[in-house]
Amino acid sequence: MRSAVSDEQSLTTAKERVMYTTEHELVRSRLAELQTEAEAAARARRLYLARRASRRAERAVRRAARASAAVW
Repeated sequence: MRSAVSDEQSLTTAKERVMYTTEHELVRSRLAELQTEAEAAARARRLYLARRASRRAERAVRRAARASAAVW
């Protein structure tokens, strides 16, 4: 037969386990959100850099065409 103290300790342990599990799930959820945000920011940064490189290349092509035309 279990004592009242043992039952109370068991109940407390079960509550702590539920609280830990709930907290753990909240942390995992928040980390997933942060990961998604970080991936989106990285994607936006790569797109920005690619567009900037493209504009630079276009300017270089125009400069080369003008230089070539000036020679002939």
